Amino acid sequence: MATQAATLARPTGQSSGGLLLPAFTLWWREIVRFYRQTTRVIGVLASPLVFWLVLGSGFGTSFSSGGGSQQHYLDYSYPGILTLIVLFTSIFAMMSVIEDRKEGFLLSVLVAPVPRAAIVLGKVLGGTTLAAMQGLIFLVFAPFAGIHLGLLQVLLVAVVVFLVAFALTALGFAIAWPMDSSQAFHGIVNLFLIPLWLVSGALFPISGASGWIRVVMRLNPLTYGVEALRALLYPGIETAFPLSSDIATLVLFSLVMFALAFLMANRRSTKPAA
Repeated sequence: MATQAATLARPTGQSSGGLLLPAFTLWWREIVRFYRQTTRVIGVLASPLVFWLVLGSGFGTSFSSGGGSQQHYLDYSYPGILTLIVLFTSIFAMMSVIEDRKEGFLLSVLVAPVPRAAIVLGKVLGGTTLAAMQGLIFLVFAPFAGIHLGLLQVLLVAVVVFLVAFALTALGFAIAWPMDSSQAFHGIVNLFLIPLWLVSGALFPISGASGWIRVVMRLNPLTYGVEALRALLYPGIETAFPLSSDIATLVLFSLVMFALAFLMANRRSTKPAA
């Protein structure tokens, strides 16, 4: 830990290096830290997979996705479960902010001559990389949902997954930054982020929802991520929004969440561990 902090504190000759080298160091630390914890990797993939199989098998072909179609629920819910994996990984990867504060690592980084932007960028990109990788690994189950992807589809899906992961990781950073308790972080996730996923079209379509839920779903930026994945995974299927609108909304969502994370990191200094 001291070595990593010292690496971050090394002066560089150029301002771009002063931003990119610390950001890269923090990014790499997030990757190594996550994959050393095997139980976290298994949990992130296994929990949504079990949820998908049980829920999908339960609904079976009794589910109507609108327009009179009789799509199997395993097929309909696949994009939503992929989004859930990205959400779990990106959000809980940012628990490392709280852990770093308790261990004293975050304080040592903050007192080093490192711009706050480098801290935000490194942590957010680290969580984004992890979440995107976990989400793309889930694509191995795509044939079981009747999905057969070409190279262009995979690339476009990767772009959408990256945007969703980046936005959610930045949101997780903004939530975790002022917190000292992982229990409080879990509480916020259960109270706010899981309902955000529930009303994203992951479990039921916008067309079949009641009036006020339909409004909430249209205002929910995560809805556009699920819809974009559905349009790419099932070409030709009717979706609530055009793909171009989905991607534009995700780009805007990502920029706003990163700006929020940056503002949070600059507004409040970390507290030393008790």
